[in-house]
Amino acid sequence: MGFDSPQFWIAVVQIIAIDIVLGGDNAVVIALACRRLPEKQRNLGIFWGVFGAIALRVILIFFALSLLAVPYLKIVGACLLVWIGIKLLQPEPVGDGHEVAASTTLVGAIKTIIIADAVMSLDNVIAIAGAAKDSMGLVIFGLAFSVPIIVWGSKLVMKLMDRYPITIVIGAGLLGWIAGDMAVTDEVTREWVIQNAIYLQWLMPVLAAFMVVMIGKRLASRAQARMTPVVDLVDDEKQTR
Repeated sequence: MGFDSPQFWIAVVQIIAIDIVLGGDNAVVIALACRRLPEKQRNLGIFWGVFGAIALRVILIFFALSLLAVPYLKIVGACLLVWIGIKLLQPEPVGDGHEVAASTTLVGAIKTIIIADAVMSLDNVIAIAGAAKDSMGLVIFGLAFSVPIIVWGSKLVMKLMDRYPITIVIGAGLLGWIAGDMAVTDEVTREWVIQNAIYLQWLMPVLAAFMVVMIGKRLASRAQARMTPVVDLVDDEKQTR
C-alpha cells in the first residue's frame, strides 16, 4: 500500500482508533505500579516501563505478522478480535478493576509493568497486525503512535469514554470490522472468496462489526441486570453502618 492508496489511509485511521481504544489501560498500569516509588524514581519507572512494554510489543507483533501467513491463523485471530470487541462492551465489575501491585523499588515496578503489559498487549498487537495488512511500515507507525497514548493519553481517553459511551461501541465495532476482513483474507479463504463470492470482502466486515455490537450490548444488558442487586446490597450495607 502506497501513500496515495485509500486503503493505506483507512488502515492508518483504524490503527489510530485501535491505539486510542485499547491503549488506555497500559498507562493506568504504569501509574499504579509506580505510585509508591520515590519522586525521583517515578519518571525512570515510567520511562523503562514504557520502553519494556514497547519492546515487548515489537517482539509480539513481529511474530504476529509472520504467523498471519499460516493457514487458519487469521481466522483464529478474527475469532479472538470478536471476543475482545464483545468483552470491551461489558460493564466494569463492582470495585476496582485494576488490581496491580505497587512496588517500592524501581526494578519491581518495571517488572510489574512488563508482566501486566504482556497480558494486556496481545489484543492491541493482533488488532494492529490485522489493520496493517502485512505492512511493516504501518506496524511501526502503530507502535510509535501507541507511545504517547500510553504515557499521556489514558486519562483523556477514559474521560472521553465516560462522557461519550458511543466511543466504546465504535471501537468494538471497529474490531469486529477488522475481524471480518481477516476472516476472508486467510490463506484458506482468500482465493475462494475472490473466485466465488467477492461480495464477502465488504459484507463480512459489516456483519462481523454488527455481530460484535449486538452480542456485546445484549450480554452487557444481562450483566448489568445481574449486577444491580449486588450494587443495591452494597449501598444498603453502607447506609446501615
